[in-house]
Amino acid sequence: MNNKIALVTGANKGIGFQIAQQLGDRGYTVLIGSRDLARGEAAVKELVAGGIEAAAIQLDVTEESSVRAAAAQIGERHGRLDVLVNNAAIIADGDTAVSEIDADVLRRGYETNVIGLISVTQAMLPLLRKAERARIVNLSTELSSLTAVGNPAHRASTVKMAGYNSSKIAVNMITVMLANELRGTGILVNAADPGRCATEMGGLDTPRTPAEGAAVAVRLATLGENGHTGELHSEAGRLPW
Repeated sequence: MNNKIALVTGANKGIGFQIAQQLGDRGYTVLIGSRDLARGEAAVKELVAGGIEAAAIQLDVTEESSVRAAAAQIGERHGRLDVLVNNAAIIADGDTAVSEIDADVLRRGYETNVIGLISVTQAMLPLLRKAERARIVNLSTELSSLTAVGNPAHRASTVKMAGYNSSKIAVNMITVMLANELRGTGILVNAADPGRCATEMGGLDTPRTPAEGAAVAVRLATLGENGHTGELHSEAGRLPW
């Protein structure tokens, strides 16, 4: 079989780019899903210069036509998909406490983080089913852990982003439900918490690097035949829901 094919959404920068790079270093052909194709092509140029086989795919997870076109393009060029990493996500401007958040802010976050993730996953599933042992990784966060947020002594309990945090709880549920749906098919589905890293979303003054944050998603994307499914993991191991 040729190189395994991995699609990473939102991969032209930050953690998504690092996930693509680390998978490429492991011999995967990486497809850089990017809303702005020019930015995706710039990322591909950097990866190819490092000896990685990569290609850019125009992919706006909130546009159904873009998602369908991306799936058709991958099917035509590669015939299958071995790994899907749903990395694309936003913290919508104005995201704040439950008592204050505007409904439109909630909608914007859910449109990308939840509906977009489901849309991409549905479109790519036929290609994933054609792989020998496919893997789906959904980027989540410890801020979605009810156990952590429910503990007043935990840092997560102080983060007032009702839209982002609750959208990632939805991602966790989607992860578990899809894992159950796909049991026995050879497709494993897990969620990854990269932790807070030095990105536009995490804050550029954060000491932890995007490469460090990417490592857990890469580990889940490359799980062996008897790997776990339907779980949330950080670099330290499994996290409680």
